[in-house]
Amino acid sequence: MDQLTKEFLLNIIDTARDLTLATVRPDGYPQATTVSYAHDGLTLYIGVGKTSQKVQNIRHNNKISLTINTDYQDWNQIKGLSMGGLAEIVTDPAEIRHAADCMITRFPQLAEWAESGQGSDAVFLKITPQVISILDYAKGFGHTDLVTL
Repeated sequence: MDQLTKEFLLNIIDTARDLTLATVRPDGYPQATTVSYAHDGLTLYIGVGKTSQKVQNIRHNNKISLTINTDYQDWNQIKGLSMGGLAEIVTDPAEIRHAADCMITRFPQLAEWAESGQGSDAVFLKITPQVISILDYAKGFGHTDLVTL
């Protein structure tokens, strides 16, 4: 991936606040959920409940899809991405701290929430992208570019 494409992707990831995460339920149906996220480069971190359906789905099948969209005033400004990747439940203490630091940097109010003990029922998901489709209507209606990592 060239540097301009990477900067475009990171700008979308930095600018948006939420993403829609699609996991596969054990019965085969997809489940899409809107969640907040943080990132380190193209690696995304999401905090979820330990017993959530998302965690159960990922334990069954770690393939995910997600979308991230930025706000726009007219269709010529639509920018976003869809990503296919692999999810894992973070268990390494150093990586848990890193994910927490990324989340707190992006959402400072989480520091107080975590200190109150409310974070004990949460786990972090780490999303590693495999393929990204970049949507940029500035290049034409419905224009996409595909990036394989």
